[in-house]
Amino acid sequence: MAEKLISDRRVRAVAAAGSFDTDDAWSGSIPTFVAFERGVSSVQDDTRTGIRVIRFPYEQLERWREWDEIRSEAPLGLLATSRALYDPTGYFARIQRQLWNLSDERRADWREETLRSVSEELTAAKQSFRAGGAGPAEQITALGEARRWATEQLYPALLTHAGLWPEFELRLPHAWRAAAGLKFPKSVYLLEQLYGFGGRDEARAALLATRGLKMMTQEKQARAAAEAGYYDGTVRFLRDETYLHHREDIARWPHLSGMRQNKLSVLLGITRSPLGPAALKVAEELIGAVREGE
Repeated sequence: MAEKLISDRRVRAVAAAGSFDTDDAWSGSIPTFVAFERGVSSVQDDTRTGIRVIRFPYEQLERWREWDEIRSEAPLGLLATSRALYDPTGYFARIQRQLWNLSDERRADWREETLRSVSEELTAAKQSFRAGGAGPAEQITALGEARRWATEQLYPALLTHAGLWPEFELRLPHAWRAAAGLKFPKSVYLLEQLYGFGGRDEARAALLATRGLKMMTQEKQARAAAEAGYYDGTVRFLRDETYLHHREDIARWPHLSGMRQNKLSVLLGITRSPLGPAALKVAEELIGAVREGE
């Protein structure tokens, strides 16, 4: 696939991403490529025959050479940790040099900007509970949003204290323990509190609960992680994927059948994780820990 992308004259940069064909590869690693292509108007993320290709418009390759542009709209971790395979303009190399050589001031500014954005969303979520009338859907949504903030924004912000950028894949909990567990134990503890991990037994229960919920693709990926021993990675992935793909079920929670509620409860970790205001409280504590680098 790399050769096919490189030979396409519309493609102006290609990079390999993820752990496939690296020293950190595992049985669930799949070939993943990042491409910047003329004629593409928006991000396209496709996986076919076991190969994932993430396409970006060529214009972004040009624009993201500037920090003020890349900081607000680009997937910084993906760009920083990918490995260039084809870069005739040198623009991709420039993007990576910029990300890995940011000044302490710029890292701090980006971290604070990220924390401010999450804090604003957190404040809005708190206000919805103060208004009263919150039911199961709102309780579960608060947990889902707290997890989203934690993994997509707060964890990357935490790593800026160490000059690192995150890689996102099924083994994320294991990665954040390795990258941040010793240096930032409080933040990692709060991250894990949101997910309610339970080792092998919880991973097995979550895999069983996917049946009948149209999650065959997710179940296959998660099972590969469980078979390799990444039990908490299995659970984190299924929790986040369930929240992403079953928002309608969550909104209709009181009207679901008991069996469907039970399956979704296991997948979302409802009995093992803080809900509603309690989840928002953990997110608030995590913001403080990330700000202080704890």
